[in-house]
Amino acid sequence: RSFQTCEVKKVVKHPSKVIEVQMRKPGFRAQAGQYIFLHCPSISPLEWHPFTLTSCPEEDFFSVHIRIVGDWTQALSNSCGNDTDNVDVSKIPRLACDGPFGTASTDVFRHENVICCGAGIGVTPFASILKSIWYRQQRKDTTLRIKKVYFYWICPDTNAFEWFSDLLQSLEQQMMEKGEMGFLEYNIYLTRGWGKGDARNIILHENDEEDVITGLKQKTNFGRPNWDEIFRTTAIKHKGSDVGVFFCGPAILSHTLHEMSNKHSNETTKFYYNKENF
Repeated sequence: RSFQTCEVKKVVKHPSKVIEVQMRKPGFRAQAGQYIFLHCPSISPLEWHPFTLTSCPEEDFFSVHIRIVGDWTQALSNSCGNDTDNVDVSKIPRLACDGPFGTASTDVFRHENVICCGAGIGVTPFASILKSIWYRQQRKDTTLRIKKVYFYWICPDTNAFEWFSDLLQSLEQQMMEKGEMGFLEYNIYLTRGWGKGDARNIILHENDEEDVITGLKQKTNFGRPNWDEIFRTTAIKHKGSDVGVFFCGPAILSHTLHEMSNKHSNETTKFYYNKENF
């Protein structure tokens, strides 16, 4: 790979052991849902690591969110210092990137109605996709076919992806201000990670306007989605049209969603399944 140096514009150290790196590079063009390889020669002269882009094409930078889970990511985090709010980008070691590379998620824009599902770290590519859909809708982009997005986020621990909650919160606020809450319907499912104390706290705040866990207007669900019911009702709502189904996450859930797409496709509604390779 050729050494394609990036200009680091901003670094944010999120509290959940995640680093957000915003970069620029001459001539860089990406589509929603794509990924890049990052290289830091001062950490390792040979290693290149893949990261899904969390920015969208409409933004004037490209970004990734990096979880601190190994030696390379820990070394990068250490180079950023301890200040979570004001990381001095001049201290960040030189970075290079290769890409972007395409994935199935870019096909999301070919459908009028879409089901997007991210499980665990598989939620990452949908940051770019959801932002891009919103920007294009606000721009009155005549090439945008999407009219309805059903987004399902399934995670064992929302704290690990608190940056994604912030993204949804930002989108939610913008949709409310514009009076356009209808195009995106999202549901969050927490599969584990809550105890008796959490349950008590949730019950106490059940009537609050905002969810006690995420701070979002939409309340968190506990357990796993009833996919049979979700696909059944979606087929009824969109009788006479097609629905694109996009998923990133574990193989076992991929199999379930593929199975549901086939089961609930009929003469009037067709579900098209797409699996993100992540």
